[in-house]
Amino acid sequence: MGIDLGTANTLVCVRGEGVVLAEPSVVAVQAGTNKVLLNGKAVGRVAKEMIGRTPGSIQSIRPLKDGVIADFDITEALLAYFISQVHHRKRFFSPRVVIAIPSGI
Repeated sequence: MGIDLGTANTLVCVRGEGVVLAEPSVVAVQAGTNKVLLNGKAVGRVAKEMIGRTPGSIQSIRPLKDGVIADFDITEALLAYFISQVHHRKRFFSPRVVIAIPSGI
């Protein structure tokens, strides 16, 4: 599995299947607590659709700014949700992890 964690969108790719998930890099949280709404499922398209349509007690956060993680906790929730979405498709027994860092950082 490969994850392209982008400022605007996140892509998840699985070997032999290609891109299996392409979602906006947005998370909707309860203001003040940063608790992810909808039991941790207000991520991606769902969170983006909430922008401008929710009361002030709900915030849609883009946890990456200028190619850098700006909010680690929210980014963790975003990654956990996206991995769980792909993980349910197929069981991973020994995932391999590769981390890429932009050269300008």
